[in-house]
Amino acid sequence: MNATLEAGSTGLAPYASDPARSRGRRFPQPEAPTRTAYQRDRDRVIHSTAFRRLVYKTQVFLNHEGDLFRTRLTHSLEVAQLGRSIARSLQLNEDLVEAIALAHDLGHTPFGHAGQDALHESLRSLSGPSQAEQEAPGWGFEHNLQSLRVVDHLEERYPTFDGLNLCFETREGILKHCSRANAQRLEAAEPGGVAARFLTGGSPSLEAQLCNLADEIAYNAHDIDDGVRSGLLSLEQVAEVPLFDRFRCQALAEHPTLEGRRLLFESIRLMLSEQVYDVIRTTAEAIQSAELDSPEAVRQRPPLVAFSPAMRAESQVLKSFLLRNLYRHPQVMETTERARRVVSELFTRYLEDPAQLPESHARPEGSLQQRARAVADYIAGMTDRFAIREHERLLGQVLFP
Repeated sequence: MNATLEAGSTGLAPYASDPARSRGRRFPQPEAPTRTAYQRDRDRVIHSTAFRRLVYKTQVFLNHEGDLFRTRLTHSLEVAQLGRSIARSLQLNEDLVEAIALAHDLGHTPFGHAGQDALHESLRSLSGPSQAEQEAPGWGFEHNLQSLRVVDHLEERYPTFDGLNLCFETREGILKHCSRANAQRLEAAEPGGVAARFLTGGSPSLEAQLCNLADEIAYNAHDIDDGVRSGLLSLEQVAEVPLFDRFRCQALAEHPTLEGRRLLFESIRLMLSEQVYDVIRTTAEAIQSAELDSPEAVRQRPPLVAFSPAMRAESQVLKSFLLRNLYRHPQVMETTERARRVVSELFTRYLEDPAQLPESHARPEGSLQQRARAVADYIAGMTDRFAIREHERLLGQVLFP
């Protein structure tokens, strides 16, 4: 597969992101003597407070439900591993892929998407703002935008600037999705910056595109594992999914006595490998056809990192299966509803009584929107268990015994 790709003296293809040609940082800093700009970004993410919190933030199952289920931290590590493996074969920048992968979920709320949805609804449903204010840029909650907000503003580690001061290319990859309203707000503050592509229809770097797909590959695979481990899914149920069953049959053909967890693990391993190879083959062909000669050329074309049509269709069937049978399982939905309640009630309480917030987050003199955003920042940074404890402290209710 690599034979079709030409690497330069750096070992990178001409269309890969070269740290020596980065668009730089928002606040100029001298280069590090022993690390590239993207390696430095990765290290800043790893040492950040938000990254450490990911170990106690949920993926599907809440943190207190078991020690072996994935968390946002282990998920981010799996995305980084898959991303680096694919990047190496395509001669893309592995360090940039790793930096984006490790940072992509820094803005996620406690309780996963349940917490995100509850926080978004809490912001949107405030009775104070006018309709025009509610529809203004910045109103509501988007976890990708919050991840960018973490690395640009909320981390407090350096004496002369807020945030981690990451490179443009890393920040671009973190902002995977963005509403038009928020893109317009970001573009006004940073013309031609990380949000410009959401207004012009361009694409991010190949490394950013790769992280997006590696994220999907990782969570589909590990949600099968966690679903079966939890007992909410059976191996027989998952075998109804053609993509998974193909590799279950292959595993049994090679190891006829395999059963239980070993059969599950081997089936997932084979499925992951084939998905990785599929992405490499499909993307290498797309890159060749596009005749790319620079990272700038990548940004002028539609996304190129992709599954083949057949694998995309099979992957979609798997996603639909997980949605029906795991994410909407009655036990998960019941937990999700309690999680949403924790976030919603915390938001209301903090907004009504700012004295309950730490001094660093209280904005008693600000507008309603400023105070609400400060509350959202505080809640979004919480771990599952801290949010549960705070809810018990402030509301006197035990929703998660």
